[in-house]
Amino acid sequence: MKKIMNYEDFTEVLMEAGFSMGGGNPEGIYSIIDWDWDKEPPYETPVKWHTGDKETDPWEWRMRVLDERNDTAYAKFFFKKSGYITKEWYPYFFACRRGGMEFADMYQEGRISNEAKRIYTCIEEQGVMPLHDLKRSAGFGKEDKSRFDRALVELQMNFFLTICGKRHKLSAEGKPYGWDSTAFCKTEDFWEREVLELAAAVDIREAQERIREQILRLNPLTSEKNIHKFIYGRAGKRAGI
Repeated sequence: MKKIMNYEDFTEVLMEAGFSMGGGNPEGIYSIIDWDWDKEPPYETPVKWHTGDKETDPWEWRMRVLDERNDTAYAKFFFKKSGYITKEWYPYFFACRRGGMEFADMYQEGRISNEAKRIYTCIEEQGVMPLHDLKRSAGFGKEDKSRFDRALVELQMNFFLTICGKRHKLSAEGKPYGWDSTAFCKTEDFWEREVLELAAAVDIREAQERIREQILRLNPLTSEKNIHKFIYGRAGKRAGI
């Protein structure tokens, strides 16, 4: 893979790789920017974390891909941490994580928490929601922060919700104020129908093997255990595998 000098280089490599961890820790799999904010890059590059420069700050690229492109998703997909998945590879991950099941099916099986159901129901009813509105609408107070955060990650890891940009808080007069807030939507509302139809048509075993082969191209030294957890979001086997 080429050295990353700017945002354009990053998106070029992301399209080739298909997926990547979002932070500087590859987690034993793969990260395009494979150094943390407090570490020096392994090669000469102007790329540096948390400078605010949209061309050279990987932190800025998270929202930039969502604002400027329609072929990349960014959310907490892997190991309960952030990551990128391109449109080409999303159907394979979606097939593996969802296993053909809808939200109600997973909830009935006890695989979705009550807290996650409260959050999902709000977005199902209201559409795109910024974090501050979502937390309030779902009935979580300040003392519930950890429960809310866990449930939100749970929904992202199961590919029911995804990040779709940022929204400002609005005053009573409808004017934006303060810091903007991460916004979430249903996965089905983020992608066009084509992506979800491909996910429904693909065999889970085939999807797993396609992802596995690509991971090994990107990182031949990773373990099978880590690969499985990266693909399915948890250790052990999923139904039908």
